Amino acid sequence: MGTFDVTMQVDNPQGSNFESIDAMVDTGAIYTVLPSSMLRRLGIEPHRTSTFELADGRQVEMQVGRALVRLGDQEEITLVIFGDEGIAPLLGAVTLEHFLLAPDPIRGRLMPTPGLLRGFR
Repeated sequence: MGTFDVTMQVDNPQGSNFESIDAMVDTGAIYTVLPSSMLRRLGIEPHRTSTFELADGRQVEMQVGRALVRLGDQEEITLVIFGDEGIAPLLGAVTLEHFLLAPDPIRGRLMPTPGLLRGFR
């Protein structure tokens, strides 16, 4: 397990006003979590509220929305969690899978990885 930071750009799904943010890549983080104020400023609205389990075992209700994320020259729509103010932004595994990227915590970078289609023939 390891962590490192990357710069990502985030916008609403129409992609008209990207905003840059440094986010921690944590090999244990499943979802991308960003400050609610940033997401709302970009015009991203939640489409549901879901239950999430935190590292300490507590369960919390959090809002979920869709954002356009840019990493390097690639863009993908991905789920984002509306985090509390002051939260450390996280770039999670779901978003990385959308980009076909994997964390390399030894070198502190994201690496291309092939997509898995195990059940497909």
